[in-house]
Amino acid sequence: MKKLALITASLALLATPVLAQSAVTTGAAPAEAKFSTVSKEEMFSSKLKGLNITNQKDETIGEISDLAIKNNQVDALILSVGGFLGMGERYVAVSPASVKVSLNKDNKWVATMNTTKDALKAAPEFKYPK
Repeated sequence: MKKLALITASLALLATPVLAQSAVTTGAAPAEAKFSTVSKEEMFSSKLKGLNITNQKDETIGEISDLAIKNNQVDALILSVGGFLGMGERYVAVSPASVKVSLNKDNKWVATMNTTKDALKAAPEFKYPK
């Protein structure tokens, strides 16, 4: 009789549902995700990084090496200018409005800027924060 009561009590404990904690979000992120659609005309950072920039004379004047993002918007493009094969290059930060990025007739991304190599070399150097 004791064994029967012990087995019945054990089965009752095993059969009780496990109480799960409810999902709790923390931080300042919105509670609900909002989804977007992306068209082929939109630029991706992976395509932007490493893109050569040419000027009005079709000279290569630099390369986009990074993006600075502030308040969910691109605040600056970090350009690698000067140098050869990684030697002597330096970085400058420019406004995204000063660089035109578009698809050319071959469906490839191109970046143009109305400036010269010398103007970029003379621009204030950008240094990554530590």
